[in-house]
Parts: sequence; C-alpha cells; structure tokens
Amino acid sequence: MRGRFLLCGLLLAVMAVVSMMTGAHFYTFAQLIKALSDAEPTSAVDTIIRTSRLPRTLLAMGVGAFLAVAGGLMQALTRNPLASPGLFGVNAGAALMIVLVGSFFAVISPWLTLWLAFTGACATGTLVWFSSRISKGQLNPLRLVLAGVAITALCNAFTQAILVVDQETLDTMLFWLAGSLAGNDLAQLYPLLIPGVLLVVAACLFAGQMNVLNAGEEIARGLGLNIALVRLLASVLVVGLAGCAVALAGSIGFVGLIVPHIARQLFGSDLRQSLPASALLGALLLLVADIAARVVILPQEVPVGVMTALMGAPFFILLAQRRGEHAG
Repeated sequence: MRGRFLLCGLLLAVMAVVSMMTGAHFYTFAQLIKALSDAEPTSAVDTIIRTSRLPRTLLAMGVGAFLAVAGGLMQALTRNPLASPGLFGVNAGAALMIVLVGSFFAVISPWLTLWLAFTGACATGTLVWFSSRISKGQLNPLRLVLAGVAITALCNAFTQAILVVDQETLDTMLFWLAGSLAGNDLAQLYPLLIPGVLLVVAACLFAGQMNVLNAGEEIARGLGLNIALVRLLASVLVVGLAGCAVALAGSIGFVGLIVPHIARQLFGSDLRQSLPASALLGALLLLVADIAARVVILPQEVPVGVMTALMGAPFFILLAQRRGEHAG
C-alpha cells in the first residue's frame, strides 16, 4: 500500500513539472529550474513560469484534491457511489451569486468573484443540509439527494433567467461556468487554498469515524458514536471543500465522482486509506486534464471543465451500467 502512495506522489510530482513546462510555449527543464531558483525573475520566461504556470499548477493540484476528497466523503455520507459534491448545490449556488451581483455591477474584481462564489456555495450547501434533516436534527441521505437536486435546479433556473436578459454578464461568465484555472494570482488564491488544504487534512483525520458510521447505524450507536454530529461534520467538510474548489476554479465536474472510485479500487474501501489516496489522485487527474486543455488546440485552450467532462462521462456511463447489471 505504501508503494502505491509513493508511486502516486511521484507521478504527481512529474506531472507538476510537466505542467510548468507546458503551454503556448514549451520550456526546458533547465529554464524551469532557473526560474524557480532565482531570487527575482530575470527574463520573460522566468516571469511567465513564476506568475502564471506555478500558480496554475498549484491551483490544479489543490482544486483536484478538494473535489476528490469532498466526493469521497459525499459518497460515504449518502452511501451512494454515484453521489458527488454537486449534490449540495455548491456549483449552482456559486454561479447564481456571481451572476446576481454581476448583473448590478459592471465590473467585479477577481478577488470579489472568489469570495462571492465561496459565499454562494456555502449558502446553498447550508440550505440543502437544513432541507434534508429529519427529527432531532439527523440527516436523511435520501432527502439530501432530493433536496440537492431541487435546490440546484432552482438556482440554475434563476441563473439562466438573469443571463438571458443580461448578455454582458453572460459573456464574462461563460468561461468561468465551464471551469477555468487560468489567469489567477497566487496572492489571491492563498485565502482559500490554505483553508482547503486544512480541510483535506481534517477529512483524513475524520475518516475513522466515517468508517464506523458506514458499518451501520446500530453498530455506530453501540460504539457510542454521535451519528447526527458525525453527519453534520461530514457535511461541513464537503461544503467547505467544494466551496473552496468552485470559488477558485469555477464549475468542474466528474472529479468528485470518479476519483473516489479509482481510489477504492487501488487502496480499498477503508476511508483512512482511500481519502488520502483520493487527494493525490484528484490532484493528478485535474493536473493531467489541465495540461491536455492547454495543448489540444494550441495556441488556444479549452476550459478544464470540458476536459474533465470528456474524461469522466465515459467512466460515469460505464459505472451506471455496472450498477444496473448488479441490481438486475
């Protein structure tokens, strides 16, 4: 098991190097080392690597890890292998908040966009959580799915209505709605990247209690587990991680759905193993998708959300077919 973790870590490091060398212009490994080791940028290449490609690489790794860990927790929380962080409505809530404010103000700074998206994501996630509770504050997984679908549809309807009548906002929102890692300043990313990393660590430390809950409610109660509190904390972690991800990079699908399955296949169903593995594999998957998005139609680039959809849709169809066969 340790060897698999080391292999994933090595692959992630290699792809991070490739990411910083790849783009509209390809740079050599020597140029990369020089750019990262110099105290100050001394050339245009140094500036591009340090101010554009390094932040983009760190962002891809962070967002991929956040989405994958949130997906693993979501699937454990709902006991539904087809669940993803989007069930909490975070993508739809973030988009609605940005579009709503953007329709009133002509210019929104990148910093404000970041926090508007995070606020909208957390607000929607909280609304879904409260809508899915039953007596004594306990969370009902089925109600969670239904509430998530309903509130997501409602947010999407309002977003589309605003965009139909506000063409200027539509033009500025299209790339973000498809998911993008481009054009970010590292100083603006830290306020959400660092809390996201801390939430990943917290989720991995919390995995043991989720294992007990997944063994069954009767067993969990017998072992003295506070089921309502564990579900609440898991929901907070999912909303926080997904909120950070969507605020940083927009709407990126399928990472939170497919990576937990890959992690369970390679590392087993124990969340103490599969959640850290999901973080590594999620970072790796989004990094690979971002590299592909940059080179597939040079010198232009495809939104990374489109690439993850192209990679994830066939996997989702195959997974749904297999579940149908098992159910039959």
